[in-house]
Amino acid sequence: MTTFLSQVERLPAPEIDYGAVAPLLIVLGAACISVLFEAFLPKAQRWASQVVLTLLTLAAAGVGLAVYASAESTLEQGKLTLSGTIAVDRPVIFLWATLLLLGLGAVLLIADRSVEPGGAFVADASILPGTKAGVKMQTRELATRREMQTEVFPLTLFALGGMMVFVASNDLLTMFIALEVLSLPLYLMCGLARRRRLLSQEAAVKYFLLGAFASAFFLYGVALLYGFAGSVKLSDIASATTATDRSDTLLYAGFGLLIVGLLFKASVGPFHAWTPDVYQGSPTPVTAFMAACTKVAAFGGILRVLYGAFERSSWEWSGVLWGVAIASMVIGAVLGLTQTDVKRMIAYSSVAHAGFLLIGAISLNDQGLSGTMFYLLAYGFTTIAAFGVVTLVRNSDGEATHLSQWAGLAKRSPVVAAVFTFLLLALAGLPLTSGFVGKFVVFAAAVEAQMVPLVVIALVASAVAAFFYLRVIVLMYFSEPAVDGPTVSVPGAFTTVAITLGAAITLVLGVYPSFALEWAGAGVFIF
Repeated sequence: MTTFLSQVERLPAPEIDYGAVAPLLIVLGAACISVLFEAFLPKAQRWASQVVLTLLTLAAAGVGLAVYASAESTLEQGKLTLSGTIAVDRPVIFLWATLLLLGLGAVLLIADRSVEPGGAFVADASILPGTKAGVKMQTRELATRREMQTEVFPLTLFALGGMMVFVASNDLLTMFIALEVLSLPLYLMCGLARRRRLLSQEAAVKYFLLGAFASAFFLYGVALLYGFAGSVKLSDIASATTATDRSDTLLYAGFGLLIVGLLFKASVGPFHAWTPDVYQGSPTPVTAFMAACTKVAAFGGILRVLYGAFERSSWEWSGVLWGVAIASMVIGAVLGLTQTDVKRMIAYSSVAHAGFLLIGAISLNDQGLSGTMFYLLAYGFTTIAAFGVVTLVRNSDGEATHLSQWAGLAKRSPVVAAVFTFLLLALAGLPLTSGFVGKFVVFAAAVEAQMVPLVVIALVASAVAAFFYLRVIVLMYFSEPAVDGPTVSVPGAFTTVAITLGAAITLVLGVYPSFALEWAGAGVFIF
């Protein structure tokens, strides 16, 4: 036995650059510690401990990323680590920083509202928010909810860690594992609402079933591409596309199945069927986390796959993705007009924005790469702030998300109405907002790539989509509030910070976008 073992060739241990993957290890390690907190800490201590741990984790991961990114030579060359399965380059550093910042905003919303859409504090007309009775009532309500909902924090960290692996994956098998790591916690988080339990659990089941199908498509595509290239590495697939003795059937079928899985996760039409129901049924802070961070992860993966494995064969698949982008923009713009629920309206808005993002992704030039990443950053902060505002408008049943309940909101709370108006204008893409700059750079990249007809269609879709944003603004400012209409609850400190941060960055990126654009365009993927 000993002789046999001595003759077996030992596999070399993979080289690990711990500095490069430190942010990733911090997030995933803290997620495991957070599970232990959930298992062993008394209920009375869980909320504060989980919030502190999660915020410290995001801060520590950010510091680790900043320290690694400060090395000039490291940034120029990039780094392949863990046997080449993880690539840490300039685009990945930008996407990781974006995920950590957006994750911070989402965690702040989760910490205040504790993911229960129907259970937040509702202002009582007989109790003023500033009085001792009002503060005591609000504290009691928040404490009751927080004790029962702390499992959301480890799930958030696991999902965030999966997203970070997903955008840095250098082969399709690692990307599939990361896809499952980010998806499974999201399925559970969708069902955490206690007050609207049926709606929330229905959303979770729909997301799980459709997500399972999408994962199967993705994995089957990986299998076919392995049969085509003999490898799951993106660089090997790219090399195989230039060979003449390979099966085009395996290439086209594998790419089609793979891209379906990616487009599903990015909620690109017509693979968007889960989006409106899941956005509406999920706890609103969880919806904010999904809408912002999952979009970054999905399009980060799409960019890496298109640029790394299929750029040389783009003439064969670009026409199909043209059609997908057009379908997504039209579906989002047209069906968004028919919605009467604020969360469903924002869901269809995200479908339209996914079409705009796909235009930048399929441009396959440096401007398209930097423009798409800037768009993800801008859209993420605007979305988190918008959902933060949605959590504040409430009635006795919980959040008041029906559009009729937002009538005359400016008369009840001018500040909240003004902030939401600014965010809606940013989503519509008006000047002096990050939404305008994001669309401009993406469309400019498409024009440079000779995709002018697609840009024209995108401009028309943007004009149509602007109508349902303006409809909400008109409703808030030019309609009389109902006598028994909803109230605007007193925002907690965390929610106030999240909304302020999102609105401020939306403004700054609209007025002074050059810093973020330069950062996003400072490098290319390595494979």
